[in-house]
Amino acid sequence: MRRLAPALAMLALVAASVTGLPTSLVDPRPVAMAAPGRPGAPPPTVSETVLRRGETLEAALLRSGVARTDAFQMIAALRRAVDPRRLRPGERLLVARATPGETVGVTYRRSPAERHELTPEADGWTLETVRTPVERRVVAVAGRLEDSLFASMERLGEHASFTAAFVSLFEWDFDFAADSLPGDRFRLLVEKRYAAGELLGDGEILAAQYATAGRPILTVVGFADGHGRTLYYDGAGRAVRKMFLRAPLDFTRISSGFSHARQHPILGGMRPHLAIDYAAPAGTPVRAVAEGVVGSAGWNGGNGISVAIRHARAYETMYNHLSAALVRPGERVRQRQVIGRVGSTGLSTGPHLDYRIAKQGRFVNPLAEKFVPGASVPRERRRAFESHREALLERLAREAPFDSPRGRS
Repeated sequence: MRRLAPALAMLALVAASVTGLPTSLVDPRPVAMAAPGRPGAPPPTVSETVLRRGETLEAALLRSGVARTDAFQMIAALRRAVDPRRLRPGERLLVARATPGETVGVTYRRSPAERHELTPEADGWTLETVRTPVERRVVAVAGRLEDSLFASMERLGEHASFTAAFVSLFEWDFDFAADSLPGDRFRLLVEKRYAAGELLGDGEILAAQYATAGRPILTVVGFADGHGRTLYYDGAGRAVRKMFLRAPLDFTRISSGFSHARQHPILGGMRPHLAIDYAAPAGTPVRAVAEGVVGSAGWNGGNGISVAIRHARAYETMYNHLSAALVRPGERVRQRQVIGRVGSTGLSTGPHLDYRIAKQGRFVNPLAEKFVPGASVPRERRRAFESHREALLERLAREAPFDSPRGRS
């Protein structure tokens, strides 16, 4: 067992350098125990293997140079703490060797908050799981729109899924493709999870605001419903979730607006264009803007591959020029369900989505239509909501004032 001490000490130090943990937390044993057990013996070498997408733990162990028999025994030991079917790309294996071909220790690092230490014994491998306490912090993020919201958030160090979560709070009232302008400002309070000072991921958005020219500041506040769920309301206490989304695509731009007289790019002449065209790469997912029943799905003349959905209150939506329809006539769909993919079928000059809304059989402008608002905060919880809202917005204004430089606090 003394020969394992140098390997375990080295693995602990490597794990500390990766996670940011103090070495005293990783390897609390006295320094003397980490000394080589054999005078003049070289210290173990440690190699790192990063799991690839779709790779099994067995394949990663073999790729790191672990013998197949040892790999089987390690996986058997790990099954007591880890589901080998739930691996994520980016997880790491740190393998310590005393001599070429002799593995004397393995650390399987799943995240900064979780790692599993494997050490050899006479009849196999023993497992020790080390978990680091997770700290939750409320962080203010603020910025100014320079080109797209996606790129502006990325410059602040935030990833795409974070931006999508922010957009989803406003998607019933604001179309970022049609309405956002350079110079718009945004700010939010978000819960982030850390382990040993390293970011693990994002939690819930607590409050968010978006300011654009020509309209009041858009405000969204998260508020617990009393059953463990967080619901989102606007500043007046109305649910942000409405019957219709403002747009069927994420992160795109409008290439042609609603018009009763537009020069047709293929047929020529002035013709009505009772739709909004969204330019987007072929294959971009198209979402149902509201719950409903598919009326038709398939080829529809100049509209190419098209999907039409019937909704409550005599509304119908159409999604034209798709590359593929992913639903069938008669199928009930949910709001935000992917129903097709952007294409250029039918009378189309390039990949885009032709999106239309009809109300009682007559096409209306999707950007001008006023949809049914969401439910308000229950009357008996109104005072609690107002107190909660004021505390969050006061903190947001204090930690991320709109006139301050962009960034995070």
